[in-house]
Order: sequence, then structure tokens, then C-alpha cells
Amino acid sequence: MPKYLIFTFLLFFGVKNTVMAQFGFSHEVGVIVGPVAFQSDYGVRGDAGTNLGNTGFGIGLIHYMNFSYRADCNCYATPTYFNDHFKLRTEFSYNKTNLEHFGEWVDKDNNRLFTQQLRAMKGSTAVTNIGMQLEYFPFSIREFSATPGKLGPFVSLGGQFSYYNPEAYSTMGPGLGELLEVTPTKYIDGVTNDGGTVWSIVGSVGTRYKLTILSDLMIDLRWQYYFSNWVDGLNPNPDVYKENKSNDWLVWLNFGYIYYLD
Repeated sequence: MPKYLIFTFLLFFGVKNTVMAQFGFSHEVGVIVGPVAFQSDYGVRGDAGTNLGNTGFGIGLIHYMNFSYRADCNCYATPTYFNDHFKLRTEFSYNKTNLEHFGEWVDKDNNRLFTQQLRAMKGSTAVTNIGMQLEYFPFSIREFSATPGKLGPFVSLGGQFSYYNPEAYSTMGPGLGELLEVTPTKYIDGVTNDGGTVWSIVGSVGTRYKLTILSDLMIDLRWQYYFSNWVDGLNPNPDVYKENKSNDWLVWLNFGYIYYLD
């Protein structure tokens, strides 16, 4: 995990809290954990084995800017549609997924060299994210905040900046991406173990459950699309191999706990 991302998060969090204090917005903090299904150049698109096999785990810290309640006076803000239906979420998260090929091309009854090479390919990717999402609650945030046992559904949209660290190798030996003896032809010059940075767009749908006046449980299903096809460490030439033209993306089912500080 690069130190500059941690520094950026701490700096941004500090600036954000200063702004919140200046304008009286209240704080919410929480943690999220859950399984990640990573969709990449490993496996076959739409294959159940790929979707279930290339799964990992994610964890994160989240912070909310609550516009409906003022920390400076411990009172509700002047009601507007915006402050009763929107919250701004900041997140610092990490996920890691082990990857391999699934589907018809790695059928155990097929012993062609190409199939053996695919079966021998293994990999992983670890991604550290920082970003923001604007969450929309169709029902009143005030009413939800005052009613334990109530559900508060939401949808969100935002962006994140990420550092990814892939690892790809072959159990047939060294030289994956370079040597034809261990590398399927389509992956020659299409493999890297170099990390990098990337922007992504994030959308989610979920709901909160009002556990107590000062705490919520949350579940949300996230879709995150990276503006790069190197996040998993594989990128076959998209002009030749049309089936691998899509960038990497993931689906993350989050379970969270949120506490109201003010």
C-alpha cells in the first residue's frame, strides 16, 4: 500500500473535517467488509465458475458528511430537499483477489498445450482506493435518523483513485508473458507484475438499518469500473483478441457499521 495514498487520505480527511466544523455539518464514521468478485482477463465473461471462483475480500473505512444535522448547535439544519436526501461519503478501502482461468478453455479433459498453459496461469491483484460518492436517499434522512428499526435505502455515484499491485505467474515455470513454452500466444507481451495508478467510477445501491439513534447497519452492492485493463496484470492486444477488450471491473457486496459522532 503506497504511503502517499495514506497521506492523501489523512490530509483530505483533516481538510474535510475543518470544512465541516466551519459550516456545522455533522460526522458519521464506519467500517465496511465483504466479498469482491473481480471481472478481468482471467476466465470467461459470463461464466458462473469465473464469477464465483475469482472472488476476494475487501475492507474499508468510511466517513459521511451529514447535511441534515448541525454539529455546532446539536440541532437539525434548516430543511431543504438536498440536506434531507443527500450525504457525501469519503472512503479509504483495500481489496485483494486471487485469480485464475475458469470455463470451457481449461476443461480438465483437454490436454492441448494451450489449455495446459491456461490452467497453469495464476495471479492476484491488490487494490487500494480513495474517493468520494454522493449518496441519495429517496426517503427523509431526518425521519430515518429519529426512528430505530427503520430502513433507509439509497443509491450512490462517485469516483475513486486507486493504486493496484498485480502478480501473475505460471506453475509451468518462469517467463510468463515472454516465453512461448509457458505462455499462451495471446498473452505474449500482455503480462505485467508492475503496479500502477488508475481512476475508476463507482456506483452502488443499498440500504441502512437504524440500529440505535447513534448507529446504523448497512449493506450495499457496489459496481466499480476501472479506466484501465492492467489492474489484473493481464492485457492481451484488444485489436486482435476482441474478447478481452473490456477494462477490469468488480462487484463488491459491503456489510457495514456506521456510528454518528455528533
